[in-house]
Amino acid sequence: MRKKQVLILALIFSFGFLAAAIAQNQQPTSDNGRKVLRRVEPRYPEVAKKMNLGGTVKVIAVVAADGKVTRVEPVGGSPLLVEAAQAAISQWKFAPGPETRESVELHFTP
Repeated sequence: MRKKQVLILALIFSFGFLAAAIAQNQQPTSDNGRKVLRRVEPRYPEVAKKMNLGGTVKVIAVVAADGKVTRVEPVGGSPLLVEAAQAAISQWKFAPGPETRESVELHFTP
């Protein structure tokens, strides 16, 4: 009888942790945790396609209290790809909250 109770408790706890992990993965956020409400994908530059140029671009998006991106500051990546990332991220919309600086990484694959 005691083994049965221990088994039932173990199953209940493991199910609770699994449900919490699934719920956490369903909300799109930036690296800092502010929820992204509208995400615009960057346009892959034609010049970069012809050059077979790919890579990762990292930028800092300054987000106002109303959730609009007010400025996008490049941190790293190819200048051609950074320009495309800045154009896309400047159109993103975040959840309202205090003004923040959100770190965003985008991956470009030729």
